[in-house]
This record gives sequence, structure tokens and C-alpha cells, in this order.
Amino acid sequence: MFEFTLPSLGADMDEGTLTEWRVAPGDTVERGQVIASVDTAKAEVEVEIWRDGVVHRLLAQPGITLPVGAAMATMLEPGEDAPAVEEIPVSEAPAAAPVPTAAGAAPVPTAAGAAPVTEPAPAARRRISPAARRQARALGVDLDTVTGTGPWESVTIEDVDRAAAARTAVAPAAAAPPPAAAPAKTPVDKAAEMRRAIASAMGRSKREIPHYYLSEQIPLTRALDWLTEYNAQRPVTERVLLAALLIKAVALATRRCPEMSGFWTDGEFHPAPATHVGVAVSLRQGGLIAPAIHDVADLVLPELMAALADLVKRARAGSLRSSEMSDPTVTVTNLGEESVESVYGVIYPPQVALVGFGKPTRRPWVDGDTVRPAPVVTATLAADHRVSDGRRGALFLTEIAELLQHPERL
Repeated sequence: MFEFTLPSLGADMDEGTLTEWRVAPGDTVERGQVIASVDTAKAEVEVEIWRDGVVHRLLAQPGITLPVGAAMATMLEPGEDAPAVEEIPVSEAPAAAPVPTAAGAAPVPTAAGAAPVTEPAPAARRRISPAARRQARALGVDLDTVTGTGPWESVTIEDVDRAAAARTAVAPAAAAPPPAAAPAKTPVDKAAEMRRAIASAMGRSKREIPHYYLSEQIPLTRALDWLTEYNAQRPVTERVLLAALLIKAVALATRRCPEMSGFWTDGEFHPAPATHVGVAVSLRQGGLIAPAIHDVADLVLPELMAALADLVKRARAGSLRSSEMSDPTVTVTNLGEESVESVYGVIYPPQVALVGFGKPTRRPWVDGDTVRPAPVVTATLAADHRVSDGRRGALFLTEIAELLQHPERL
């Protein structure tokens, strides 16, 4: 038997609130299967199990906030028999409960003294953003009556506000009005919670990681010309953006400079066997999050572009997986859509490097004996001096620049 504990979903996470169980006692689970949803300061995350097993007992109820590392469930090894009733302390022994089926819901046993957990049928699960859940509680809105208009019909905070306004317009006297400060306070509190989490992680990074910074000017003429020709042969929905080329170049460059992809833990560097690129995504309610695209170096550009578009949509809808939050090996932040020419980021611990790209701009560029206008992007590197030095960092940026001169190889 082993315990399933609340995993750390990033350096800025100290605790999480269980919002839903996706399994029940007696269910067989496989490594990588989503078994619960947890609300963090940044997003609601689908938590995966890290090994095969059978659910023995659920120890936490939805709505409970737990610290990272707290036991959420006990699991049996494949083929292991559950302990006999007499082997379980009386204070811990739950009442037996049937396993829920797709036809309905059944109570899930919990620790003694706790109210039974009711597990909804998996097919009935809806995507609801954490902010929408809080707003619904504050306004007394039944989420079952709200129509979602977000990605994949997810319920957003705007949907909850519309439902509350419609209810008031139809039957203003049907329910007591919510506290005057609640509608404005809830989203503000969520934003403040996210800012505190970001500040905590970035403060820790600057205190503990000896950063050094480098920058490189990279001409994009060949990359953009090739991309234009490449996209002209494809429908609009299958076109590739420059961001995909930049991410792929970073991932391939880590093969030559493996010290840029990995983790500093327990006082030493652990290189990553594969490059999972964390992509910084700005959230509509403020703040940002950097979930991972896995095995980027092995993806062809159409696959990478599809993965990037999907990741951004799910990040903004609050529907990410724990593996996407916990295992980025290097992060890329791209402000190409903004007006800044360069960005110098802060490393996200326990990672050891972050690459930033600014807005491509046209400027004079020397090509052999010719000076001509060319689109140029400023690539920056923030790296951990415990793992690498300026020479290796410069080689890493040079490799990214060289790869972008041969976009057909990406």
C-alpha cells in the first residue's frame, strides 16, 4: 500500500484545494491517469497518479485545502489485497460504500468523523474556472444552471455574473442579495493571491539562484521567408506561428548545451533526459503561468503548433494537468506581441535557465559586405551560475541563432 499525496505543482505552490475526485475506492488506475482536480493560486489543475494501483481509500473531501505533501488517498499495489477489517484502526475504519457508476453517484468513504464524499459520475464533469467557482459561491449561483461560453464550453466568471444578473431580473425578491462587497472582492482576492504566489517564487529565485544574463541579436529573414512559404501551402487553421519556431530552436539547442535543461535540487544539478519547454502564458484575469509542452525536440512543427495552441487555451480556461505544471525543464517567455524589444526573465526554480524573446523589429543588418534592413529579434538568457557560466550560455544562444537560420531543419 502507498499514499497518494498532493504534489507540488510549481515553486509558487504551498497548498491546494481539492475540488473533485475523478475516482472512487476500488477503481484501478494507471500511471498518468487523472484522478483529482485541485485549485491552486494560479489555476485549477487535473492531478495525475504517478504509478499504477487500486484506489483503497479517499482521505480528503472536495472543498478541503491541503498543504503540499499531504496524503489525499491510500492506494493498493496492483494485485495487493485490501487489509482485513480488523487490521484497520477503529478510528480510521470507514463505512463500506459502492463504487459509483456512470448512471449516478455514490458516497465515497473518508476518515472517521468526516462527512461522506459524493463522487459525481465522470461523464457529468464540466470545466469551471476557479474564479467562477468562487464567484458562484459569493453570489449564491447554482453552477448547474449556468451555461459555459469559454473554451470547450467551460464556465467563466462572466458566465456566473450573467446568470446572477438574469436571476435578479426575473425574480428580484426570490433570494437575499449578496453582501455588497462580494462581487468585486472575490476576483480581486484571487488576483492578489496569484500575485503573492508569483512574488514568493520569484523572490526565492533571486535569493537562491546566482543569475547571469546574456543577450543575442538574431536575424529572422530566413525564418520568416521560409515560414511565409510554408504557411502558404496550408489552410489558415494549420498555419505555424513564429513562436513555434522559437520554442523548437530552444529545445534543439539544449541537446548541445544540456546544462540549460534540468533541475537544481538537493544541492546539485540533475540534467533532464528530455526537454519539456515551459511556455509563459499571460492570464486574462492577470498574472501568468508557465505550463510545459512535453518532448518538444521530438515534435514536428505542426504538432508543436497544435500543442502550443491547445496549451494556451487550457491555461486560460483553468484546465491544466499536474505533469504540465510540475516538469518544465526550461522556460521560454515571448513578448513578441508587445512593444518591448527584449525581456530579461527570472529563473523559475528548480529550473536553471529561462530564454526570452522580444518583438522582432526591422533594423540595419550587415550581411557580408552588404548592409540591408532585416527583421531582428533580441534573444536573452537568464541562467544559473551554479550550473553554467557565460561561455556556455553564449554558446547556447549562438546555437539558437544558428538553428533559426535553417528553419527547414526545425
